[in-house]
Formats: sequence, structure tokens, C-alpha cells
Amino acid sequence: MDKILKVQHVNDYARYIGAPELHPLVSVIHYDELEHCRHSLNSYDVYAMFIGDEELENLSYGQLQYDLHRHALMCVSPGQIGGKTDVGEEIQTKGWALLFDTELLRNTELGRRMHGYTYFSYSVSEALLLTDEQRQSIVSLLELIRQELQHEEDAHTLRIVTSLIEQVLELIARYYSLQLSTSATSTNSDLLPRFEQLLRQYYDDNLQQQHGLPSVKYCAQQLFLSPNYFGDLIRELTNESATSHIRRFLMQRAQQILVSGASITETAERLGFEYPQHFTRLFKKHFGMTPSAYLKSRI
Repeated sequence: MDKILKVQHVNDYARYIGAPELHPLVSVIHYDELEHCRHSLNSYDVYAMFIGDEELENLSYGQLQYDLHRHALMCVSPGQIGGKTDVGEEIQTKGWALLFDTELLRNTELGRRMHGYTYFSYSVSEALLLTDEQRQSIVSLLELIRQELQHEEDAHTLRIVTSLIEQVLELIARYYSLQLSTSATSTNSDLLPRFEQLLRQYYDDNLQQQHGLPSVKYCAQQLFLSPNYFGDLIRELTNESATSHIRRFLMQRAQQILVSGASITETAERLGFEYPQHFTRLFKKHFGMTPSAYLKSRI
């Protein structure tokens, strides 16, 4: 197995590739300026964003490998592993990186909002493909962050840097929304029918007997997407979450099973609920009445 670089702090990575160490909590790296950059396969305990300004081959994410094209942006969050598998090879590469420690976010509004930036859990194959104009907008902010970190730190430094990082993340969110919108109407225009067919096939194969209710993670894996990217695509297509779509499918199926004469307990079991009361609670939340009340209303 390739040796993994543990990026527990932002400067662990900066030090490895020979980049300037600007601050213990934030690192901005311009790869074009480095004399001796090296490939690495990284285990992250920090947040990181990378812009590649050249084609990148054999990038790893989990057990999968991908090639990326010019101006691709990738984000990773603590707990993820990614990078190049030919560890240690010296290279000359182009692009930018921004790494920031979770400590920077402690007791901040940005820290409370980080869970909303779902693209930090997208896979490498779902990278953001930047236009020249989009790239320059983000790079301009990275240059401002670097300039701020190069000055002597004062009481305002981290607030300014955190604000600039938030602007970067908001721009990425905007550009991903545009990419998702385009992808939903072109490349993934058949995603919703495939999603619904997958749910039907799940029950045709009686997978609920072994795995319980179908999950967003399962559906995303079957459709070769990361759970967050899949969920964001479904929201773009339907204005509702993938979880809501699954629940609506379950409740429609529950209606059919109940009307066929099955008991409430049997219906719950056939759908894959672990406990009948969980099924009853979800049914009431969806239809505004319990399964028993629903059956009485049909008499």
C-alpha cells in the first residue's frame, strides 16, 4: 500500500511540497511558484480546496482513480483520503490550493454553516469544471488571503481571512449550482427515471429483507455518484431531497400493499421497516392520518 501523508495540520502538506508556511491554521499554495513539488496520497484532518491548471492523471479518491482536465476544482473535508498514488515523485505542476484547519471555524458562523457546503463530500469525478472567468474570481480571493497572511498578524487577521474563505466557498457553491443545473438537464437528464427504476428493482429483488429500507447512499452507489452529488442533482431536478423522494415512493407502495389486504404489521415488514410503529409514524406524517385511519376512510 502506498505511504499516506497525514495532513493533520495545514503546514504538514505545505512542508511536504516545499511551500511557504504562512499561518498555523491557513495555507495558500501557488503550485506554479514551487521548485520541487512532490506527489502525495493524503489523509486529511483539515479542509482543502485544489484548483488544477493542467490535466491531472491517476488521481485517487477512496478505491477509485480518475483523470481531470484543466481548471478542475476539488474540495476535501476531514476524514477523506485523496491525491496521487505515485507518492514521492517530483513534479512541476500548476494551480492553487487552500487548506484551513477546523480550529479556524470554532465558534464562527462559517463553522455552523460548513455542513451546507455539500460539495466537500463530492468524489473526484464530480469536480467543478471552472471557466477562465470563474477561476480568476476564486484565484483573486486566494491572492487576497495570501496577502493578508503575509502581513504581521493582528486582532483583525483571522476575521478577515475567515470572511475571504467564506467568499471562496460561496463562489464554489454558486458555480456548482450552475454545473448541477446544466448536468441535470443534459448529462443526467434521465437520472430521475433511473432512480425510480432502481427503487422498484430494490423491492423486486427483495433487498429490503436483508438491508431494510433503501437509502440515499445505496441509490447513489448504484448510480455511480457520491451521495451528496446525487442528492444535489435530485434536488435540482425535483426541488426536493432524495430522502423525500424515497419516502414518497415508500408511502405510495404502502398504500398499494394496504389496499391489497395486508395488515399494518405485514405492510411494514414488506417495506423493510424494522418496527411497525416507525412505519405508522412515517405514514401519518406523510398522509396526515394513521394507516388504520386510512383503511377506515376507504370503507
